[in-house]
Amino acid sequence: QVELVESGGGLVSAGGSLRLSCAALGSRISANTMGWYRQAPGMQRELAAVISSGSRTNYLNSVKGRFTISRDNAKNTVYLQMNSLKPEDTAVYYCFANLDYGLGYKDYWGQGTQVTVSS
Repeated sequence: QVELVESGGGLVSAGGSLRLSCAALGSRISANTMGWYRQAPGMQRELAAVISSGSRTNYLNSVKGRFTISRDNAKNTVYLQMNSLKPEDTAVYYCFANLDYGLGYKDYWGQGTQVTVSS
């Protein structure tokens, strides 16, 4: 059994910072790609940032230079440092990970964490 547990969302003023964390819990986990999607009200879910097992990163154009994704492979945890936040970053942020715990790689999702940026 594998579970992704997110933390770190909240309310922040424009220009502020937040750090999201997502830990993959379970035994004998091997993590491949990990990352964050976000979904604003009335909008489609979009990929905000992704990091490969070799720590290659890719970002949504609108967050480049402001968000930084990183991972701790020993802890099977992915982070999203969000700086210079804007009201348009307001969304539910969902962690995802491509994980294997002995039965082959599958995609897993976190429960979502709300990020609200006030103007």
